[in-house]
Amino acid sequence: MRLIRIHVESPLAAGAQMELRGQAALHVTRVLRLGAGDKVTLFNGDGADYPSEINGLQKDSVTLKVRSPVPARAESPLAITLVQGIARGERMDLVVQKATELGVTAIVPVATARSVVRLDADTRAKKLAHWRGVAIAACEQCGRATLPAIAEPADFESWLARPAQPETLRVLLSPHAEASLVATAAGAARIEMLVGPEGGLDDAERDLALTVGYRACRLGPRVLRSETAAVAALAVLQSTSGDLN
Repeated sequence: MRLIRIHVESPLAAGAQMELRGQAALHVTRVLRLGAGDKVTLFNGDGADYPSEINGLQKDSVTLKVRSPVPARAESPLAITLVQGIARGERMDLVVQKATELGVTAIVPVATARSVVRLDADTRAKKLAHWRGVAIAACEQCGRATLPAIAEPADFESWLARPAQPETLRVLLSPHAEASLVATAAGAARIEMLVGPEGGLDDAERDLALTVGYRACRLGPRVLRSETAAVAALAVLQSTSGDLN
C-alpha cells in the first residue's frame, strides 16, 4: 500500500487536529482523491513522521487527526554538505531533488565565474523558495522527515572565506585530480563536497579552494556534467561510508 506523506509548516503533536488549506488540501482531495477515514503521514521537518487520519472535508480545507509520532529512519549517518555551483533551471532542480533523496544534510548554491545563472537579491529569494519546494517534494517521496538545509545563494569567494566546520573533510571534484574520491573520503563522517557548474571551476577558483583546505578528487575517467557528477558522487559516498548498500 502506498504511503502518502505530506509536509506541513506547523507544529505537530499527538491528538492534535491539523487543518490543511490551499494547495495541500487541493492535492489531497482532487489529485489523490482521498476522503474521510483515509490515512496519511504528516511531517514538518522535526525528524519524526506523524501518522494521521482524515476526519473532515470542506470545500477548501481538510481536517486530520494526528496520531503519535514515529521516529523517521531515512537519515544517513554520513553528514554531507553539497556546495554546488549554480546550474541552469532544471539542472539545478535535479541536483536539489536527487541530493535530497540521497540524504545530504545541507545544500549551498554558489555563484562561480562560469555560472550561467546570475541572481540579484530579488531572484535569489525566489530561487531559494523554489529549491526548498523541490526539496520538500523529494522528502515527501523518499521518506525523509528532516529537510536538508538550503543556504541562501552565495558568491564563491564569500563562501570560501567562511571558516570550515570542525572535523569536516572538504573535497572538490576534478576530472584531472590524482586522488580518487573513494580513497580520500574513506573513514570520514562529515564531508563538504564542492561541485562546479556547467564548465566547471576556473583555475583561480580551483586554486583558491585548494588553498583553504579542499582536496581535489576524481570520480572515474570520464568528464561528467555538473548535475551528473553531483549525483554520482553522492551515491558513491553513501555507498562507501553512508547507508546505501
